[in-house]
Amino acid sequence: MFWRGREGSSNVEDRRGVSGGGLAVGGGIGGIIIALIYMFLGGDPSSLPQGSTGGGSSNMSTEEKAADDTLAEFAKVVFRDTEKVWPELMQDYQNPTLVLFRDGVSTGCGNASAASGPFYCPADQKVYIDLSFFKELRDRFGAPGDFAMAYVIAHEVGHHIQYLMGTSDKMQKLRSQLSETEYNKQSVNLELQADFYAGVWANHAQNKMKILEPGDIEEALGAANAIGDDRLQKQMQGEVVPDAFTHGTSEQRMYWFKKGFETGDIRQGNTFQSAR
Repeated sequence: MFWRGREGSSNVEDRRGVSGGGLAVGGGIGGIIIALIYMFLGGDPSSLPQGSTGGGSSNMSTEEKAADDTLAEFAKVVFRDTEKVWPELMQDYQNPTLVLFRDGVSTGCGNASAASGPFYCPADQKVYIDLSFFKELRDRFGAPGDFAMAYVIAHEVGHHIQYLMGTSDKMQKLRSQLSETEYNKQSVNLELQADFYAGVWANHAQNKMKILEPGDIEEALGAANAIGDDRLQKQMQGEVVPDAFTHGTSEQRMYWFKKGFETGDIRQGNTFQSAR
């Protein structure tokens, strides 16, 4: 992805040097894979139990801190690219805020840690990312590349689109009306739609700013493949339980991102009425 030297977003809260207060889950994303599966790309951090956080920024070497700062700049550029695209596709679009944190963070949806993975909180309209997740995406899940990371950010902004459209509120109302299995199916539709919106963004960002290098879309598809429910369940517990899916299979996630990218048409993303 062509990103160096380009404008970054100003709608950013950099809390990497701020203590999370020891109220969020876990000791780092690598230690609690079940929390990652539950939360990854769009979950509600308030649903997770509370505990202590892991090591802070004082444990980082000079080289690690420099790499972290580079990732922060990258995230700001991608976030700025979403701010350039979505106001042209949605009337009365309102920019969300990007929050960068390390270890633990307090949000409008509750407390969360790096184990939560990236997530969007509709209560405060903010996207939260612990940048260490991108190392996990590359090393643990085998999805390297800068556009794999861009896909993650764009997916979370996709949840903001759902909030603005009222889709998130409809989902919240369904939570008390459906069984867990039926609600999980609707949750899958919600996540696949956010994947679709990420693809729509990539289409328009490329047309508008020529951001893509060869192989970038393949990197995004690799990330979508790596974090499908079926693949994660197989890795964690050795078997696949479709009734427990909350984000969609690898095939579904790749399909909807690709459809969004190929069409660039926000109207074609009604995953709730699709057979896929």
